[in-house]
This record gives sequence, C-alpha cells and structure tokens, in this order.
Amino acid sequence: MLEKDIERKVCDYAKRKGCLVYKFTSPNRASVPDRLLITDTGTVFFIEFKRAGKKPTDGQAREIKRLKEQGVSVFVIDDVNVGKQVVGLMVLGVKVGEYANT
Repeated sequence: MLEKDIERKVCDYAKRKGCLVYKFTSPNRASVPDRLLITDTGTVFFIEFKRAGKKPTDGQAREIKRLKEQGVSVFVIDDVNVGKQVVGLMVLGVKVGEYANT
C-alpha cells in the first residue's frame, strides 16, 4: 500500500474519532513528521507515514528524536491497522510507548 493511502485512511479514522488533523510543514526545518494530530482532550502527537516496511530518512529520524527528547509523542506508521490502534489509544489517553518503526 502506498504511503498516501495509509495516511489518508488513518487520518480519516482520526477525524471520525474527533481529532483535529493537520498536514504539518515547517518553513525553517526540513524532515518534520507528516501530520500533527490533536485529540478532543488536547493530547498532541505527530505521525510520520511510510510505505510498509520503510524507515524514516536520516533527517526524519533526527527530527523525530529531537521531538521525543522534548517529551512529544511521535509515531512512524507503515500500516493502517497499527495507525488506527495508535490513534485509538491516544484518544483514550493511554500513554503509548515506542511503536512501529521508531
């Protein structure tokens, strides 16, 4: 499955669960995660989407590490079902540890 298809399906699910979903870009910093999600209780997290089995680039890995060092939840998702599970847990307020390709 293509990255864009995984991203669309997971983001559609997140919206149905009440999340705000933003395409995230930073004009001054390359390689930031693809999406910023905010639950209806204010939990903020990022998702970097990849094709099945693919890993983040070196730049993406650096940015993910930087965000995590600041206490931010960041997930690398390469599977629709895993993405839905992560969103579901975040909506419930469950602290989700290391996941997927990170």
